[in-house]
Amino acid sequence: MTEIVEPHNRRLLRRQMLADDVYEAIKTMLMDHVIRPGARISIDGLAREFQVSSTPVREALARLESVGLADKEPLKGYRATPLLSLAEFDDLYRFRRLLEPWAARRAAELIDDDGRDRLKAELATAVEPTSEDYAGYKSLTTHDNRFHLLIAALSGSDQVRLAFERTHCHLHIFRLHYDRDIGPEVLTEHRALVAAISSGDPEAAEAAMNQHIDNSMSLRLRKIYE
Repeated sequence: MTEIVEPHNRRLLRRQMLADDVYEAIKTMLMDHVIRPGARISIDGLAREFQVSSTPVREALARLESVGLADKEPLKGYRATPLLSLAEFDDLYRFRRLLEPWAARRAAELIDDDGRDRLKAELATAVEPTSEDYAGYKSLTTHDNRFHLLIAALSGSDQVRLAFERTHCHLHIFRLHYDRDIGPEVLTEHRALVAAISSGDPEAAEAAMNQHIDNSMSLRLRKIYE
């Protein structure tokens, strides 16, 4: 039997759907550099563009601030955050090199049938990019984030998972290179990671993650700064 949603709950649901749509629209503009890094973000201008009130725009910007894509300046409003500097980029990858190979190794040591199933299920969601803008890469970005969070979770350490999650690193990385043809390479490396962890081989899992991070840093991204 179909559950009837009360009018008050329907209004809340519509409001949440509107807020989510506005959030995704502004996020796409930031990822595609339609709103340039460092540029001021006009709440009134976005409200007019989306034909909504300022409330969902403000809510979206607060969410974007929480993931590091927008900064709120006292008495001035919001700006798009700059792209990662070279120093910030290097720091992020030093952090990942410390955390993620250990997480992959530990996940392989602890792996069970449920963990194997979760890895395979996540890998099955991966879709190669359909275009060079964020809309085309959004599915891959989302998978990439979930995949690395899952490995952190399978390490058995909530602190490691939370530390990784708080970096929002995949948003910032894809913001640097959303137009790069990297989908097939990333997915090939993800499959190698799943095979190594699922086999219960800690050394292979650690090596696969080190290779994945090194390829991301050295082959796909660092040349942006050269």
